Amino acid sequence: MQKIVHGPDVPLHLAVVARPEPGPHEILIRVAAAGVNRPDLTQRAGFYPPPPGAPETLGLEVAGVIESVGANVTRWHAGDEVCALLPGGGYATYAIAHEGSVLRVPKGLSLTEAAALPETVFTVWANVFESGALQPREALLVHGGASGIGTTAIQMAKAHGARVLATAGDAAKVKLCEKLGADRGINYREEDFEAVANYSGGVDVVLDMVGGAYVQKNLNILNDRGRCVMIAFQQGPQAELNLMRLMLKRLTLTGSTLRSRSNEEKARIAREVERVVWPWIEAGKVKPVIDSIFPLAEAEQAHARLQSGGHAGKVVLTTGS
Repeated sequence: MQKIVHGPDVPLHLAVVARPEPGPHEILIRVAAAGVNRPDLTQRAGFYPPPPGAPETLGLEVAGVIESVGANVTRWHAGDEVCALLPGGGYATYAIAHEGSVLRVPKGLSLTEAAALPETVFTVWANVFESGALQPREALLVHGGASGIGTTAIQMAKAHGARVLATAGDAAKVKLCEKLGADRGINYREEDFEAVANYSGGVDVVLDMVGGAYVQKNLNILNDRGRCVMIAFQQGPQAELNLMRLMLKRLTLTGSTLRSRSNEEKARIAREVERVVWPWIEAGKVKPVIDSIFPLAEAEQAHARLQSGGHAGKVVLTTGS
């Protein structure tokens, strides 16, 4: 099999390696496509190491056809078309997934489209719907609304019956957010999202991947008992906060990562995603937004596209399988 190899100051490149064999509760997927995510860039830079026992190879989500299954796997069989959340190893022609992190490909989607789902859908479900406890008719502010996470969060929140505001960095991305269902897109280069959100009545949940000075502004727009959920910090992990507002309005500031969670926890999220989100996808209420597709051998160019910040939606690698 082939996989992408990375290292300090070394361009991403293909290498030929032995094909792995699935353990008792694992499946081996012949990969058709793999999603490219910002944590891949962070790992490559040396700041987001894989959890113990996970492959060093980049790639947190794939879609493809099951090649073989472990001895204790009962739900899945060779030949099934699936997508899966991985702890690593997705930039390859074959990948190992734990059986609980595997989902059937939603009806009507290609394998390339399905590869853009697991990391974003699991992240949005765990953070907006579980940690953020978003309710119908509540208001959600999504930062980075044109990102893979953002485009997914907008659609899932609207399918849930929430009001959505979304920030983005140019007019075209704002237009995309509104096309996906955002009630108000905010060009953060031209408008103050704090002023816009407060003028609209505040919000109940914020999904933030920016951090830094945004954190206090997020707290300033939350209604009573509002929840701010952090999933990244592109402006840095430190922030200066006035905690009085948090206390007076009984706010919650929380955050999480997905990759380090246990197989059992990921399996629980997968069951909820399949129960709630898969019907939204199959009804056309939620659809992956794909910015660009690169062959696996061009993973370096795919990373450059994501790093540039010019993308809208997901960047995907395909293997030709």
